[in-house]
Amino acid sequence: MNYKKAGRYLILGILFFLPVTFLLFLYPATHNYTPLDIVNQSVLEINQFTSESEEKSVLKDHITILGFLGSNPIDNSIVASNLKELVYDNFKGFKKFQIVILMPKGTEVAVEKLKTEISGYEDLRFWHFVFGEPDAIEDVFTSLKSKTGLTSDLATNDVFIIDKDLNQRGRLDDRTDNEISKKIAPYLLSSYNCIEVAEIKNKMSDDLRILFTEYRQKRKGEFDSSTRRANDLNSKDEER
Repeated sequence: MNYKKAGRYLILGILFFLPVTFLLFLYPATHNYTPLDIVNQSVLEINQFTSESEEKSVLKDHITILGFLGSNPIDNSIVASNLKELVYDNFKGFKKFQIVILMPKGTEVAVEKLKTEISGYEDLRFWHFVFGEPDAIEDVFTSLKSKTGLTSDLATNDVFIIDKDLNQRGRLDDRTDNEISKKIAPYLLSSYNCIEVAEIKNKMSDDLRILFTEYRQKRKGEFDSSTRRANDLNSKDEER
C-alpha cells in the first residue's frame, strides 16, 4: 500500500514540477529576444503641423504609427479602418502610444467625416490628425525610408513605426525561413501596407509588441543594448 501511495505522490510531483521546470527554461529567453531593428534615423519632427486640439502633437518621446491619407481621406477609408481595428484598438492602452496622420491643410472637414466613419464615436484621443502645407508633408515623408512614394494627393497605403528617439523601426531582413533556405538575398521591411490585413496582423502587430517590450525592459534596467543598429543597413544594401 505504501508503495502505491509513494508512486502516486511521485507521479503527482512530476506532473506539478515538469511545467514549472519548462517555464524556468523559457524565462531567460524572454530577456534575449531580438529587438526591432532601426532601419532609418533622424525622422523629421512635425513641429510645423497644427492639430484640431490645443495640445501640440510631436513624435519625440512617443511610439508612433505615422501615416499619410492625402487630400481625399475618404478614398483611403479602408486604410484608416484597418489601422483603427487591427492596431489602434489593440495598442491604445500602451504608454506613449499614438497614431499620427499627416494631412494637407484644407482637409479638416473631410477628416471629421472620416473619423465618424471609422470610430463610431469611440475614443480617438491617441489618434491625431495634423495639418500642414504639402511641402511640409513631403519633407517628412522624404525623411523616411519607404518602398513606395506618395501619390499625387499626398497619400500612401503604408504606415511607419517611429520610436521615441525619432528612429524608424522595421526589419533589416524580412525573409521567411523558406527564403533563407533558398539563399534569397536579404530585403528590408521599412513600412507596413494597411490594405494587407495579414501584414498588419502577422508583422506589424508583432513588431510593435517587440518595441513595447524593449522600452519596458529599458525602464526596468533589463535591456541588452547590443543590438543591430541602422548602420547595419549599409552592409545589407551592399549585399543586395
